[in-house]
Amino acid sequence: MIKFGPAGIGKVKEAISNLEMYHKLGLKACEIAFTYGIYIKEKEDAIKIGNKAKELGIKLSIHAPYWINLNSKEKKKIEESKKRILDCCKIGTLMGAHRVVFHPGFYGGMEKGEAYENIKKAILEMKEEIKKESYTPKLAPEVMGKVNVFGTIKEIAKLSEETGCSFCIDFAHVLARYKSYQVKETLSEFKNLGDLHIHFSGIEYGEKGEKNHKETSEKEWRKLLSELPKDKNITIINESPSTIQDSVLGLKIFNLL
Repeated sequence: MIKFGPAGIGKVKEAISNLEMYHKLGLKACEIAFTYGIYIKEKEDAIKIGNKAKELGIKLSIHAPYWINLNSKEKKKIEESKKRILDCCKIGTLMGAHRVVFHPGFYGGMEKGEAYENIKKAILEMKEEIKKESYTPKLAPEVMGKVNVFGTIKEIAKLSEETGCSFCIDFAHVLARYKSYQVKETLSEFKNLGDLHIHFSGIEYGEKGEKNHKETSEKEWRKLLSELPKDKNITIINESPSTIQDSVLGLKIFNLL
């Protein structure tokens, strides 16, 4: 079973009507974009939006703010990054969101192994806080699309295995970083796939990886969907400039396949 949905729920006042529109279009997922800040602040709003999503059968997730670096040389920046992710987990619990997706950090001139250990430590510390506060979303570090940024397939798979966190595989990022979608090879790196959380869109890239996201072509959708496992529950969040239109296209092609 694959659930398709857009990145973005709109402003607080638009969220309910947007969820109703997604439902009418056949979309069953939505990732709330807190990428520029957590803008749903009131408990009542969070609960109301979460209840409407549940009523409509729409699976919610959250994308944490962009300004996160769990491998900063400044301890203060790591603590601020952790707080942003944990604040997403707090609001996500009220909304019934399943995952909080985040960009883990940068290498920052460190050895890759040292960067890995720093990020792993931060995730384990956040998991302790999540347990203490009874937050319900899973932490989902994302496979990244730029070659100089932490988040290779192997790094994210190892984090998942060693910390028990979830993960987000962005196949547009995989294409940008590795010059191929290599869907089956990517999935084989993860020991416990469980239900899959995927990001997808068209993408422009060069030697250093990702440049920017673009609209998702039918050809790209077919490439991805033809190789995904048939026996898994999968959520695909589209992050193109036309996120709703492209999600509907993905659903249409999936139904044809």
